[in-house]
Amino acid sequence: MRPLAVIVPAYNEAASIGATLAALAAQTDTDFTLVVVDNSSTDDTAGVVLGFAAPFPVEVISEAERGAGTAADTGFRHAIAGGAVLLLRTDADCRPAPDWVATARRHLAAGAELVCGRSVPRRDERPSILERYVFPGAVRLAALYGRYRSDHRRAEFRTPYVLIHGHNLAVTASLYQRCGGTARERLEDGSEDVTLLNRARRHTGRIVRAEDLVVENSLRRLRAWGARRTLLWYWDRRWRPATSNEVHVR
Repeated sequence: MRPLAVIVPAYNEAASIGATLAALAAQTDTDFTLVVVDNSSTDDTAGVVLGFAAPFPVEVISEAERGAGTAADTGFRHAIAGGAVLLLRTDADCRPAPDWVATARRHLAAGAELVCGRSVPRRDERPSILERYVFPGAVRLAALYGRYRSDHRRAEFRTPYVLIHGHNLAVTASLYQRCGGTARERLEDGSEDVTLLNRARRHTGRIVRAEDLVVENSLRRLRAWGARRTLLWYWDRRWRPATSNEVHVR
């Protein structure tokens, strides 16, 4: 295990993870170990990953308990146990910008313990004006509301609330262990990224929102559910699909 590890939780992503792997292989900084956590996939996700000719070490591990937060936590702890001290996370339907690893490393080297990056729509999915500007703007407004919510402004927090995306963050192993890490929960049960942020805010003031840390995120959930339902989903799961299987848009 190299000192920097990239964690990618994956559930039935055989058709999508190739683009993520290609984006990671195109990084300007490839001095990292990739850890893909196969979250009980029923397709050939693991085979696609293991068959990819990567310029960095790749490890595929399994997590039987369903949930992006659970799988991410398993990956983070696996990397830490292997000796990683810097941890990055993205998702299996995302494309990190070519300087993503280098930018995250720079922020962490400058003293940040948790770096929360910027999410933009995947260009290869040909986003509309609504998808490119209006929906991301609504997400930012919701995050601004979150900053002033009473339960995000408690005296125990050492730094203000910031917008965080689970598919684009970097954290030190030290902080991850001190704060308790990502919530082990199903995707429909909560926002594991916000839980991680608030856990971290109790332990450090060195949390930054980094607009130069960029990941292209898939539009498939927005297109499947529509803007209203998707916004309500991200707003404390105020709308949820009828079944757990519908949570995972493929």
